[in-house]
Amino acid sequence: MNDHHTSKNFDLELESLRTRVLQMGGMAEQQVHKAVNGLYSGNKQLLEEVIRDDDLINQMEVDIDALCNQIIAKRQPTAIDLRMIVSVLKAISDIERVGDKARKIARLGISISSQSSGPLNVELNHMTDTALKMLRLALDGFARLDLALVTEAVRLDEQVNSEYRGIARQLITYMMEDPRTITRSLDILTIAKAIERIGDHATNIAEYVVYMVKGLNVRHATAEEVEAQLREDNS
Repeated sequence: MNDHHTSKNFDLELESLRTRVLQMGGMAEQQVHKAVNGLYSGNKQLLEEVIRDDDLINQMEVDIDALCNQIIAKRQPTAIDLRMIVSVLKAISDIERVGDKARKIARLGISISSQSSGPLNVELNHMTDTALKMLRLALDGFARLDLALVTEAVRLDEQVNSEYRGIARQLITYMMEDPRTITRSLDILTIAKAIERIGDHATNIAEYVVYMVKGLNVRHATAEEVEAQLREDNS
């Protein structure tokens, strides 16, 4: 009976951990949305809000990290439970970095809004939407232990990379045609790179889910290699 009670408490602790990771991921996603919205609308107040709220994501990481360490010390988990806690520790580091990227976009947005040039003439919304879709898929896959969702997230990474390369070419053309656009173009290129990196962090989280569920290390593998490895493991 006591073992059953302990096991039930442990399950509740793991569920709480999962919920906190999803809350942190949702907050990071919201920060990126706000930063890009503020960038295009020139809403300085919104951009300053993103910079200020980054501390909340940092605190979430600290709190979840402490909770993981408490669970490890108290429960001494093994097998999938231990893999889950290790995956949580890695995932929150990537989510925190997504928050950092939102802060970077917001800071550059403030810099761009103070420049005398006209409206932003580069389309970043589609790449942002795709990178955030990757993050949502990875986090949903984490919540449901669903490998189909995380495989889809990994598959979208090349789309984000391709859009980034297209934006970089566009900005290089602007700078060559008109040197007065160099400062602004470099700021926008840095923002595009930050969005591309959000896709990379989402891919990392997706890979931790594969490790958590299957015990397979698929870091640095392509989407095709991940799918092939999962097929092989299931056969």
